[in-house]
Amino acid sequence: MELPAQLDTTNRPDEWKIEQGMAGHKLPILDQSESDTVHIYPPVDMKLTKDEEAIASVGNRAKLFARERKGWKGYVEWENYPQKKAKAHKILTSQTFDPCPDFNFGPIPGTNPVLPGDDFKEWHTALGGELTTTADDSWRCVLKEKHPDMLHLLQFPYNGEPPKRLVTSKAITPNPSTLSGTMVVSRSSKKKLDGLVHNPKTYKFSDLMDETKFPRIEKTVTIQCSGTRRIEQISLYGGQGDEVPQAPWAEGAIGTARYVGISLKKVIKDCGGLIKPAKHLELYGAETYVKDLEVGNYVVSVPWSKVKANEVILAWEMNGEPLPKIHGYPMRVVVLGYIGARSVKWLYRIKAIENPSLAPVQSREYLYFNQQVGKYNLRPTDGIQIQEMPVSSAIMSPWTKQAIVHRGKIRCKGWAYSGGGRWPERVELSADGGFSWYDVPPEKLSKKGKWTWRTWEYDLPCDVEGWIEIVCRCWDNSLNTQPLNVRAAWNWGLHVTSSAHRIKIYSINKSRELTRRRLDKYEQLGVPLAPLTRYEIVPGQTDEEYEEYWKAHEPRDVDE
Repeated sequence: MELPAQLDTTNRPDEWKIEQGMAGHKLPILDQSESDTVHIYPPVDMKLTKDEEAIASVGNRAKLFARERKGWKGYVEWENYPQKKAKAHKILTSQTFDPCPDFNFGPIPGTNPVLPGDDFKEWHTALGGELTTTADDSWRCVLKEKHPDMLHLLQFPYNGEPPKRLVTSKAITPNPSTLSGTMVVSRSSKKKLDGLVHNPKTYKFSDLMDETKFPRIEKTVTIQCSGTRRIEQISLYGGQGDEVPQAPWAEGAIGTARYVGISLKKVIKDCGGLIKPAKHLELYGAETYVKDLEVGNYVVSVPWSKVKANEVILAWEMNGEPLPKIHGYPMRVVVLGYIGARSVKWLYRIKAIENPSLAPVQSREYLYFNQQVGKYNLRPTDGIQIQEMPVSSAIMSPWTKQAIVHRGKIRCKGWAYSGGGRWPERVELSADGGFSWYDVPPEKLSKKGKWTWRTWEYDLPCDVEGWIEIVCRCWDNSLNTQPLNVRAAWNWGLHVTSSAHRIKIYSINKSRELTRRRLDKYEQLGVPLAPLTRYEIVPGQTDEEYEEYWKAHEPRDVDE
C-alpha cells in the first residue's frame, strides 16, 4: 500500500523513540472504524486566542473578585454568587491557554518542582483581583514552611512529598515533611453551619474552643492521598492527563500526625441536629478551584453516618503546634480513614444537604473507573466516589534499580496502611517476585492504631544474585490484602494504586566466594563498582586460568 504523503517523509531525529513507544505523546491515533485508516495527529503549534472585548464586558475584575474578608488573603467567595461564577467562566472561556504538558506518554521533567501547574497559574492570573498573586504567595509560603529537601511535584496548587529517607524516619511525620497546599486565613475567621439543620449558626473560633460545649478530641491520624504511588500506573499505562489532580506521586503522598480538635457531630448537635432529608455534610475550603473552566471554592462532602460515628474532626492543632498555614490554619477538617481530598483545609462553612455534593472535587474527580472507561466514553456517574482507602503498603528503602551488596540479607524499610478504621495486622516481603513470603516480625513494626499507618523494617533473606524483584504486601485486621499487580488496580483516573509494591534491585551476594574475590579485586584496583552497568576493564580470568579450566572440564565443543 502506498504511504500517505504525511507519512512518506524523512525520519525525525527521535523517530526511533517514537516507534518504540518512548514518546507516545507524538504518536497519531489510528482511526480504523472505516475501510481507510485515518491518522489523527496531535495538534502542533496551537495558536492562542483572546477575546478582549468579551473579557472587558465582564467588568472590573479587581472589584468583582476582591478580597472577601479581612485577613483572608487569596480568598474569593464563589459558592454564594452564581453570577460571579458565570462572569469568571466567561473570562476563562473567552480565551485559550497553553495545553498541559503530557507526562503520561511524554517524559516527566527532571526538575524540582517537577510540574509548574501553569494552567492553574494562568487561570488565576486571568481572573485577576484577589487571585492575581495567589500562586506566588503560595510558593513563598511553601519555601518558608516546608522541609528544604521536599520534593515539589506540583508548584501550584501545591503538591509535594518528602524524599523516601524522610517518609518513614519517624512514625509521626514532622509538619514540614507532609503534603499540602497553602492559603492565608485569619484566626478571627468565622465558621458557618447551615443548610438542613434546625438552628443554623455562625461560630467564632473562640466559640468552638469552648470545652464546656465541645469536648476536645486528640487523635493520631494517617492521611493518604488517593494518588499515592500513581507513578506506577503512569509507568505502565497512560491515563487522565490533567496536570493538577494527576501529579506523578510516588510513595510519599502519605503522612501521620497528632491532631487536636472537636467532633463535627457535637457542632451539628449544637445546631439542633439535622432536618430530613439531610444525609451528607458539605465542607467548604477557602481556596479557589477550577474544573472545566468552571470556578468555585474547594467543596466536598462526607456522609452523616461518618460524622455520627465521631470520625470527622474540626482540628486546629497538629503535632502539638497550631496548624501551619500550609496545613489549613486556623482550622481544617480531618476525616478519619478517608482519602486526603475530604480533609478540607481553611474551613469556613459546613452545610447539611440531602445528597453528596455536586462540586467537582466530589462529583467529577477522585473517581474510580472500570478499566474500559477512558477519555472517549467517560461519565462521572460510572465512577465510584473514592472515600475509604484500601489496604496498601510501600518499600521506601532500597529504591528500584539499585544494586545492593549484602551477605544473604537485604535491609528493607517501608510503611503499611489501611483506611476505614482498619489497621495493618501483617506485613510480608518477598525476594522472588511474590512466590514465597516472609512475615515482618511484630517487634519490627510500629505500634498499631485504628486510624494510623505502621512503619516497618526487615532484613529480607536473599541467597540469589542478579536482578530480583522485591515485593511488599499488607494484610489488615479484616484480612483484606493487596492485588499482586498494578494492572489489577489501573484505572483512567490513576487513583488508588493499591497493588503490592514491587521494586527491581540487583542482588550482589558477598557471602559467595567468587563474588567476594571479584569485589576485592575492584577495590584493589581502585575501580568503582557504580554504576553497575558501565563496563570497566577488570579482567576476570587469565589465559592460564582458562587453560586449567579446559583441563578439568573440556572446551566448549566436542570432537564427535
